[in-house]
Order: sequence, then C-alpha cells, then structure tokens
Amino acid sequence: MCAAPRDRSVFLGLLPWPERSAVSRALRTETVGGLVLLAATVLALAWANSPWSAAYDTVRDLHFGIPTLGLDLSVGHWTSDGLLTVFFLVAGIELKRELVVGELRTPAAAALPVVAAVCGMAVPAALYAATAAAGGGSLKGWAVPMATDIAFALAVLAVLSTHLPSALRAFLLTLAVVDDLGAILVIAVFFTADLNLLALGGAVAGLVVFYLLQRLRVRGWWWYVPLGIVIWALMYNGGVHATVAGVAMGLLLRTTRDPATASRTAETASPAERTENLMRPVSAGIAVPLFALFSAGVSISLPVLGEVFTRPEPLGVTLGLVLGKTVGIFAGTYLAARFTRARLNPNLAWADVFALAVLAGIGFTVSLLIGELAFPAPADVEHVKAAVLTGSLTAAALAAVLLKRRDRIYRRLYEAENLDQDGDGIPDIYQQTPGSAA
Repeated sequence: MCAAPRDRSVFLGLLPWPERSAVSRALRTETVGGLVLLAATVLALAWANSPWSAAYDTVRDLHFGIPTLGLDLSVGHWTSDGLLTVFFLVAGIELKRELVVGELRTPAAAALPVVAAVCGMAVPAALYAATAAAGGGSLKGWAVPMATDIAFALAVLAVLSTHLPSALRAFLLTLAVVDDLGAILVIAVFFTADLNLLALGGAVAGLVVFYLLQRLRVRGWWWYVPLGIVIWALMYNGGVHATVAGVAMGLLLRTTRDPATASRTAETASPAERTENLMRPVSAGIAVPLFALFSAGVSISLPVLGEVFTRPEPLGVTLGLVLGKTVGIFAGTYLAARFTRARLNPNLAWADVFALAVLAGIGFTVSLLIGELAFPAPADVEHVKAAVLTGSLTAAALAAVLLKRRDRIYRRLYEAENLDQDGDGIPDIYQQTPGSAA
C-alpha cells in the first residue's frame, strides 16, 4: 500500500498512486478509442469524397424513430443527440471524480489546471470573434474552437509512440474534462431551441428521482437505464440539447464507496466507477467513432480548402484551434504557476507545457458538434467542419514535431516511474520515496 510521494507545490510532479491508477485506466481506453476514432474519420472522409458520396448523404439523412414521442431523427442526429450523450455521461463522471478525489478536489490544486483550461477556452473564442468581426462574418461560431478532444490527442500520442510522463497525460485529461464542462454549459445556455417547459420540468423531475435513488443506495440497472432514457427523451423534447442529460446524470452518480456496515458489505466500486468502467469503452469505441463517421464526412477539394483560409468563420475556427488554444493554455498555465508559486517539475521544461498546449488544439468531437449547432445551413457547416479538421490536423502535426524532439527525455522519465523490480505491481518509485503514506 502506498500513496503520493508528491509535493503539491510541484507542478507536473509525480501523481499519487491511486490517482495515477485511475487516470491510466481512463487514458488506456481513450487511446484505443482514439485510434478507432481516427479510422472512422478517415473512412468518413474517404466515403464522402468517393463516387459513392451520395450514399453517404443518404445514410446520414435516413430518418427513423418514434414520431409520436418527437423522436423521429436522422442517423446523423441520433449519433449527435443520442450516442454523444454516452460520451457526456462519461465526461460528467470524470468531472465528478476530479472534483471529489482528483486534481480538482481542493482550490489550491484545482487553480492551475482550471485557469489553464478557462484561458484555453476564452482565448480561442476571442480570437474567433476578432477574426469573424474583422472579415464581416458571423459571430455564431465563437464556441467551436473551445474544446480539446482527448481521444484524438491520445491517438496522436499513440501513433507517435511517445513516452509522455503520466503527469503530462493527466494534465491533458484534466484540461479536456474542464473543456467538456465548458462546452456543455455553452450548449445548454446558447444552443437551446424553443423551450417546452412541461417536458423540461419532467426531465428535471427525472434527475431529482435519479439523485434520490443514489442517495438511498438503490442498486440495479433496471432502475437507472429506463429512467436515463426517459430523462434523455424529455430533455430533447424540452428544447435543451439532449447531451446535457448525460453530463447531469454523470455528475449525480456517487463516486465514493460505502464502507462495511452491519447490514451490508463494503463496496468494491462506487456507482460512478462501475458505470464508467462499463460505459467508457462504449463511448470511446462506439459512440464517438460513429458520431465522427456521420459528422466528419465533408467534401475536401481545393476550393473548399481555399475558403477555409479566406472566409472569416472557418479561418476563425482554424486560428482559434491552432493559435488560440496554444496561447491560452500556455499563458494561463504560466501565469497561474507564477501566481500560486508552483514550481515546475525540475525534470520537465516549459517547452513541454507549450507542446502540450499545441496538442490541446485538437478539438475534433465537441467542435464538430458545436459547429453543427451554430451553423445549421449545410453549406456553412461544411466549411466549418473543414476548418475543424484543418485546425486539428495542423495542431497534431505541430505537436508531433515538438513532442518528438523531447521523446528521449520522456522515455527516461517514463521508464523511471514505471520500474517495478520486485514485481509487486506498484512502481518502485512509490515505495522508495521518503514520506510515502499508506
């Protein structure tokens, strides 16, 4: 048994062992899902630019559902409004875990990643607004370049075979989690249709029942799955984007384990842990790739690519992802570290933080979702999607160059923090460092 040989004043220092274990499990699944996401994106682009592009449009626009319940949606809408709810459910669970037992549980520890993430959302939005205003374009897409796609970013790291230290990966995950929260708030506040107060009230009542079931320690999927579907359907019909239901339920799930009592044994996993273990592979391996398959299929041609850099809206998205995310995250991190007097891990350099900020410019999944909401006209959304792809790929390429330059150092740190000579499953660094606690 061991815990964190970690000084909280050290930024990007060694993670506590329980936290590192949880982060590693999450990132392992997201990495595999990211590779599937890359494959789905390539397939979507190839299909949409092939002689069978008409079939792509036909499948994407095919409607099915239950019209009497207001759920007669196209395949594309089912993936964005339905499957992405699973993605946001997992994001809500991850955020709740960070708030209760992770990096965000104390104001001092949360200050730096939260400031970095907020700056990483505000600067791209401001840069988009400035670019669009200067070119006489629409300001509706200001939120498109705000979010970081953790799965896509991890897939890039996997393809590069980098040995990024766990603290850097965890920092990237925390940025993405806060970004997801910001994105869902933006979707809930700024991209709501005409509100149906009766349906919306029913969704809120369902969430109250969900909360009470958690408080009363009621177990059994047969309670939560039907209730979750009802909440999702009511949220959709209430005029609020249905993915909000996912993050709300994720935040309501209990993340702490019950100890043993006279009437029951101790929990081996909390409801949030059990749900995350079950749903994260579904989110990373099925929901997000299917969304990408039916959202990333844009026509790629020289005229379209040319308009990415000449029309104000797509140019604002591209600059927001590539330049805005980099400047926002790096400047926010640097200033927050100075303000809180946090010391950068001596084994790392600010160049590593800069490279991570560039990597965070990959804003694929949520950026595509917000782009569809902000620009419902097919012609406009095609250019915005092309900009998201261009900006994300540019950020990935630049980050690849920066990270590979430091990979020798990352490899040394990675090997040191994973060395386990006694074979007990716990790296030796956690057992040899003075001050380790049980």
